[in-house]
Amino acid sequence: MSTTDSGWFHGFETITFQTADSTVFARVGGRRGAPALMLVHGFPQTSAMWQRVAQRLKNDFFLILPDLRGYGASRFAPETTTQAGPADVAPHRLHSKRAMAQDLVHLLDHLGVDQAGVCGHDRGGRAAHRFALDHPGRTAKLCVIDIAPTLDMYQRTDMAFARAYYHWFHLIQPAPLPETMIGGNALAYLHAKLGGWGSGGLSHTEPEALAEYERSFCNPEAIHSACEDYRASAGIDLEHDRSSRAQEQRIEADTLVLWGERGVVQKMFDPLRLWQAQCGASVVGWAMPAGHFIPEELPEETAAALKAFFG
Repeated sequence: MSTTDSGWFHGFETITFQTADSTVFARVGGRRGAPALMLVHGFPQTSAMWQRVAQRLKNDFFLILPDLRGYGASRFAPETTTQAGPADVAPHRLHSKRAMAQDLVHLLDHLGVDQAGVCGHDRGGRAAHRFALDHPGRTAKLCVIDIAPTLDMYQRTDMAFARAYYHWFHLIQPAPLPETMIGGNALAYLHAKLGGWGSGGLSHTEPEALAEYERSFCNPEAIHSACEDYRASAGIDLEHDRSSRAQEQRIEADTLVLWGERGVVQKMFDPLRLWQAQCGASVVGWAMPAGHFIPEELPEETAAALKAFFG
């Protein structure tokens, strides 16, 4: 199903289609026949986060902006859900980054695209990382924004990291404890996340995007899916990452790493070095004068970096 997005995301159409276990939603626009570029959002957002970046890139790329499974308008098939949301399939396989990456493959197939550049922010960067490892032939180039590899971040855990990224440890607690706690005031929780991690409040967020985040996140199914995303990262995703490292599997696409100079990644990690260790191709990157939500805080600078790298 395809419709024109008549709202503020002008110039794009929306598509929705079914896979075996999910409904995939994406915004699609830009120049047909140009190099394909997927822009993948993170927690607790949707593809709406890319609006200002996408408007700056639509003359140069065929742009594909999915909602990750369990976020926004990308939902699970009825047989995989319970009244509380997606069923807990041990060990959280439905929310693994491998499953998210497979949705991206299905999306490319649906659009008739053989290969695409992939840029992911936050959780989208983790899905993009797995996409590049599992599907190297479909990956033209890779960009990850404000993350270090999941395995390295968990292995680095200490008091300072746990304080800064407490949600990594809160959200992975068994259901329904974190779901119940967040659901007590989901709007306040959402606003705290969107304005945190060095980003200094909500002033960088477009009103239309904020309204979409509020509408998409503040319901039991979405909150459960977000928790499951993090439970997967602390379990099955680590298994996949350890297996890839044991097999000496490397990212074979040229990679760009961007991170915020006011964020947690800058303070506690050496993201460029950590990503270089996971790549068998060229890796470049730099800190940007922002907190965590770089594409929304610095849309012009982000678009320029992506255009130069993927163009």
